[in-house]
Amino acid sequence: MSESSAALSSGSDVVRYGVIGTGMMGVEHIQNILHLDGSEVTAISDPHGPSCDAAITEVTGAGRSAPVAFEHHGALLESGLVDAVVIATPNMTHVDVLGDVLATDVHVMVEKPLCTTVADCQRVVDAAAAGPADRVVWMGLEYRYMPPTTALLSEIAAGSVGRVHMVAIREHRFPFLVKVGDWNRFSRNTGGTLVEKCCHFFDLMRLAAGAEPVRVMASGGQDVNHLDERYDGETPDILDNAYVIVEFANGVRGMLDLCMFAEASRNEQEIAVTGDDGKLEALVTESLLRVGRRSDGLHVVDERPITADGVRHVGLHHGASYLEHVDFRAAIVGGRPAAVTLTDGLWSVAMGVAAHRSIDEKRPVPIAEVLADG
Repeated sequence: MSESSAALSSGSDVVRYGVIGTGMMGVEHIQNILHLDGSEVTAISDPHGPSCDAAITEVTGAGRSAPVAFEHHGALLESGLVDAVVIATPNMTHVDVLGDVLATDVHVMVEKPLCTTVADCQRVVDAAAAGPADRVVWMGLEYRYMPPTTALLSEIAAGSVGRVHMVAIREHRFPFLVKVGDWNRFSRNTGGTLVEKCCHFFDLMRLAAGAEPVRVMASGGQDVNHLDERYDGETPDILDNAYVIVEFANGVRGMLDLCMFAEASRNEQEIAVTGDDGKLEALVTESLLRVGRRSDGLHVVDERPITADGVRHVGLHHGASYLEHVDFRAAIVGGRPAAVTLTDGLWSVAMGVAAHRSIDEKRPVPIAEVLADG
C-alpha cells in the first residue's frame, strides 16, 4: 500500500487529487474538485505549459495552494502527493497513461472514451482487475448524471412505462471544439466520432435497455464540418452526422440520431424511452422530464421540471460532472467499488467501433465480431 492510500485508510477524509491533462476537460474536473468538501488539487501534469499555467490559476484563484506541476504524469505518480488522479488527456493516450496509473494503487477516474480501440480497452480492463481490490477505478461517463437523464432512468427502474421496447436518443449540437494541437480532428486519435462523442449515448442505451447489445447498423458521413480545414496538408476525417440502430439481447431496439451542425436546437439532447405502458422523454438543455402513460389517454403527458439538488458547480455538463465527482469521492472515502466501471467503458467503445465499421463496410455488424478484436 502506498503512503497516500495508507493516509486515507488511517482515518483522513481529505482526498488529494492529481489531474493528468489540464486542457478544457482537465480544468472542468479541477473546478468540480474545488467545490467538493475534503478535497484538494495537489498536483497536475501536462506537457503543454500554457495548459498547466491555466490550471494553476484556476486553483489559486479559488484561494487554494498552487498544485505542483509536472511535465510527465510518471513524475506525478512517483511524487507521493496524490491519493487519486483524473485522466483527461487526449483519447489516444488513455491506454498508456491509464496503464501507468494502474501499476500503482492510486484511485483513478478516466475520461471518456476509455480507449480508442476495443483491444486497448480490454488491456486496461484486465490491468484494473489484476490490481488492488480496494482501489476505485472509475469510468468517466458523466451523462448518466445529467439530472433529467437520471430522473428518466429512475422512472424506468420504477416500472413507470412497463417493459421497455424502444430507446431513441437525439444529440443535435455544435461542431467539435478546438483542442490543443488539434488532435481531435482525426479519427486515428479519437477513435472516431461515434466512439469519441457517442460512447456516452451507447452507455445510456445499455442502461435503459437493461441488456447488452448484439448487433449494430449505421449510416453516417462528414458532410458539413471541418472540410475547409487543413493540418499539415491533411483534411479532418471526423463524421459530423449519423444514424445508428442497436439491437439488444432482450429484444429492445435503440436508435441514435447525431447531428453536429445543429446549433439551432432548443435541446442539445433528447432521450425517449417507450415501453408497453407508456413513454418517457428527458430534455437535457431545458431540464424537463415528460411522463406519458397509455392508460391516461391521448396526449396526456406529465411534464416535470428537473432541478439538480446539491449541485455546487454546474460547469459544462449541467452539473453532471460535479455529481459524478461526489460519487467518485464517496466511493474512495467509503471503500466502495466504482458505480461506473471500465467494463462499462469497454461496452460503450465497442458499440461505437461497430457503428463505424457498419458505415465503412455498409453492413450490420455483430458485437461479438468487434469484441473478438480485444
